[in-house]
Amino acid sequence: MEVVPAEPAATVENQPTEDTPISRFTWTIDNLSRVNTKKLYSETFVVGGYKWRVLIFPRGNNVEFLSMYLDVADSAVLPYGWTRYAQFSLSVVNQIHNKFTIRKETQHQFSARESDWGFTSFMPLSELYNPSRGYLVNDTCVIEAEVAVCKVVDYWSYDSKKETGYVGLKNQGATCYMNSLLQTLYHIPYFRKAVYHMPTTENDMPSGSIPLALQSLFYKLQYNDSSVSTKELTKSFGWDMHDSFMQHDVQELNRVLSEKLEDKMKGTVVEGTIQQLFEGHHMNYIECINVDFKSTRKESFYDLQLDVKGCQDVYASFDKYVEVERLEGDNKYHAEQHGLQDAKKGVLFIDFPPVLQLQLKRFEYDFMRDTMVKINDRYEFPLQLDLDRDDGKYLSPDADRNVRNLYTLHSVLVHSGGVHGGHYYAFIRPTLSDQWFKFDDERVTKEDAKRALEEQYGGEEELPQTNPGLNNTPFKFTKYSNAYMLVYIRESDKDKIICNVDEKDIAEHLRIRLEKDREEKERRKKEKAEAHLYTIIKVARDDDLTAQIGKDIYFDLVDHDKVPSFRIQKQMPFTQFKEEVAKELGIPTQFQRFWLWAKRQNHTYRPNRPLTPQEEALTVGQLKEAANKAHNAELKLFLEVELGLDLKPLALPDKTRDDILLFFKLYDPEKEQLRYVGRLFVKASGRPQDILPKLRKMAGFLQDDDVELYEEIKFEPNVMCEYIDNRIIFRSCQLEDGDIVCFQKSPKPDTADQFRYPDVPSFLVYIRNRQVVHFRSLEKPKEDDFCLEMSKIFTYDEVVEKVAQQLGVDDPSKIRLTSHNCYSQQPKPQPIKYRGVERLLDMLIHYNQTSDILYYEVLDIPLPELQALKTLKVSVHSIRLPKNSTVGDVLSDIKSKVDLSHPDAELRLLEVFYHKIYKIFAPSEKIENINDQYWTLRAEEVPEEEKNLGPFDRLIHVYHFTKDTQNQTQVQNFGEPFFMVIREDETLSSIKERLQKKLKVSDEDFSKWKFAYISLGRPDYFEDSDTVATRFQRNMYGAWEQYLGLEHPDTAPRKAHSANQNRHSFERPVKIYN
Repeated sequence: MEVVPAEPAATVENQPTEDTPISRFTWTIDNLSRVNTKKLYSETFVVGGYKWRVLIFPRGNNVEFLSMYLDVADSAVLPYGWTRYAQFSLSVVNQIHNKFTIRKETQHQFSARESDWGFTSFMPLSELYNPSRGYLVNDTCVIEAEVAVCKVVDYWSYDSKKETGYVGLKNQGATCYMNSLLQTLYHIPYFRKAVYHMPTTENDMPSGSIPLALQSLFYKLQYNDSSVSTKELTKSFGWDMHDSFMQHDVQELNRVLSEKLEDKMKGTVVEGTIQQLFEGHHMNYIECINVDFKSTRKESFYDLQLDVKGCQDVYASFDKYVEVERLEGDNKYHAEQHGLQDAKKGVLFIDFPPVLQLQLKRFEYDFMRDTMVKINDRYEFPLQLDLDRDDGKYLSPDADRNVRNLYTLHSVLVHSGGVHGGHYYAFIRPTLSDQWFKFDDERVTKEDAKRALEEQYGGEEELPQTNPGLNNTPFKFTKYSNAYMLVYIRESDKDKIICNVDEKDIAEHLRIRLEKDREEKERRKKEKAEAHLYTIIKVARDDDLTAQIGKDIYFDLVDHDKVPSFRIQKQMPFTQFKEEVAKELGIPTQFQRFWLWAKRQNHTYRPNRPLTPQEEALTVGQLKEAANKAHNAELKLFLEVELGLDLKPLALPDKTRDDILLFFKLYDPEKEQLRYVGRLFVKASGRPQDILPKLRKMAGFLQDDDVELYEEIKFEPNVMCEYIDNRIIFRSCQLEDGDIVCFQKSPKPDTADQFRYPDVPSFLVYIRNRQVVHFRSLEKPKEDDFCLEMSKIFTYDEVVEKVAQQLGVDDPSKIRLTSHNCYSQQPKPQPIKYRGVERLLDMLIHYNQTSDILYYEVLDIPLPELQALKTLKVSVHSIRLPKNSTVGDVLSDIKSKVDLSHPDAELRLLEVFYHKIYKIFAPSEKIENINDQYWTLRAEEVPEEEKNLGPFDRLIHVYHFTKDTQNQTQVQNFGEPFFMVIREDETLSSIKERLQKKLKVSDEDFSKWKFAYISLGRPDYFEDSDTVATRFQRNMYGAWEQYLGLEHPDTAPRKAHSANQNRHSFERPVKIYN
């Protein structure tokens, strides 16, 4: 572990100053593949006087990527309200070639709520754990963190609108790529005006209408004073939270959104706007050299993809775009009526659009490495782009030469990070003036031209030397922030494109709707500012209890959010408030008695006592302070009113110390219904049997019906509902003001089994624990299959039995369930073990959240049996054996499933990882600890020649390889590795003959192969006359890092996905569904 001061590598915004503390921390992790904890923390290091540490998830934070974060080491003991701001980068060092080190940078305001920040998908686990990639050498991984602690002044109070005149867009999770594109489109005024003119109506809802959602977003960007949410827009796309937390390709989003808007504009006054702004045309041609024949095809484009690799600037990319390809030799062109001919093939432009969108190919697929890579090479782009240069060499003969194709730069969209993620933002000149602005999610800042142009070219940057007098090699680092999309506007069209957009361009219904939204927001803001002058009083009455109990609620008495609410100035006398209630509810003040509510120790909330005359003489504010020990913002009251038969208020009865106010709920077991029926004052010295006639009348019972009473005591964490003995006085029953009594007809002995819940306690337990669960097939994890009402206290057996009944499965033990991850909205990686949890509730809880989703599978054998077995995937075979089985048992099982060269053939089991053999398993080795998730298992016959090795023979590893396209000193393995016996004095020439025969390669192809001794990834080529065995050690199988390498092209088709995909990972393209 090492911490060293580092020079500032880059600045983010203008937060760091010259005295910004910056340090680089190096963390060396030994035996990484053997780490079996979910989280791993580094040692603590100090930067800027603060304690930090690096947090990694070695097997991914519910993803198939290494997850890595910067963590505030002492967050648990810091004072309330602490914050600190830091820019930082995290890197996994490539120990073979530093050029391939993966580095990601970001910035964050750390707080108690977000004490760690970083990258959930830092790099694929398959890359990290592949020893040939260089990130894990000798099972050691090196991680670096570079941290700059910034002394930010008023970071949160920064006002983008005040400082720049523009506002930003809020990031929903991973939508910065979309925000940068939306800001670019918004700042093309002609486009904004067209969006405003798309027909929408006042009946449309933004969440269901892309045009209205985009209009609403643009309006808020134009007139709001603070950053704007994109949630309505993404909802109109049909996206869910999962989409919002997936980072997509901005080029793909641009095209999909353009196509969708083009379609929505059809048949309207703005039809064709997308084409008018962004559509250009080019001509693909093939022209024969020796005969008079030419084939042309006109195509349209909305953006152009320009090569970055191998090109120094935009002009070089255009030169490459129109480069002429010669079709000759084996690649001649078949011309109609002329046969095969030498020809020229190319592309020329017929016309360019007024708004030219250039997508820079910063991301490319590296066929040699079988992965996507980011091109961080330096690539320049001019402020003015002349596409008529060199006498119009990019233009076709059909192009209109009267149109001057001189463009000025409007926007630079930037990607900061690597191929697996990063951050997006945009530099824009809204009016094409000299002033640039940086749009980085919610924050907009003024920037100079150098920041927008030169600093986004990419390439390498040299850090200033700390000791200039010494002849040190300067430290260079790759700039991971660079332009990936450019927007140019044609000079001759800029007055039309950069037009004035004002309120007359906005539909009246939209203006009214958005103005109402703005006024409502202002009203809420004003209320918030004046909240200290007012008190909210919530008044519950019998009517509210009747309306809610048995429908919205079952426990306690009322949901206070659904009762009449009064916003009252604190200085108002309470007596005046009573007059307000009289006007609002029609109850004269003399018939009103108000009770205070109290939260009891058992977490129930009940009317506690009536207000005293002294309390009613106070102001509203004084009463709230006096009555509100919990310092809640609201004052909650119960209004007691007595009504006569004509439903008119009556004089209130006097309440003595002996009187207890009880509330009554009636339960009907036949209808499974609980409802509120009223309240009564009872004498503490009286008995429940004294009030039974009144209860029978309230319930509509006959006077000789037997009645049972229960006290509803609490419902958290469990229901407590106790039987009340009719003969014991109320005081002995420990009943007090505000208590709830539930009653029902006494069940008759012969009817007890008729009802699911025959008495009040069983019904309340059912209500407290009932849960509707949405079941989904694990094979279709985004679609509900069926729903079942269950109890949270159902046992494991009861849950699977219900599911089995629903699916028509005879044996419930063949049902396997998997819990839901509330954060990723996907199934958890590991299924629930047989009786591995006690209750349904345990299946639904994910950290501190409760889900209502479970995933199911129907197995071919009972789950207990399956769990007692180990399933291994060997080649194409799935082997299922008891966990205490050996490798020999696996091989015996395979023998029964495959055709062997002869009945007595001997098999062996190999461990293969990224085209290298790492292990031959001993037949006696137990299979329980064999991991086939990251490693590939291969069974093969042992060749006869290996069984009869002479004393000087060698058994060596033989692997296929190619050279790395980006680093010729490194090799990339591919294909199936194998063993080969070589004799002591055997030359390469002899070995080649046997190899060609074994691999069945044609003479023509085999003549192009090269052969090398490779140790630790470095090839040393053989001559045909070389004796091969002298280079290899004498151990039986040889180390996998020394082998005979066969160099030739990899002609096998590429796999669409990596071999080791998480079983629930989703790779989804950008889609707009509506």
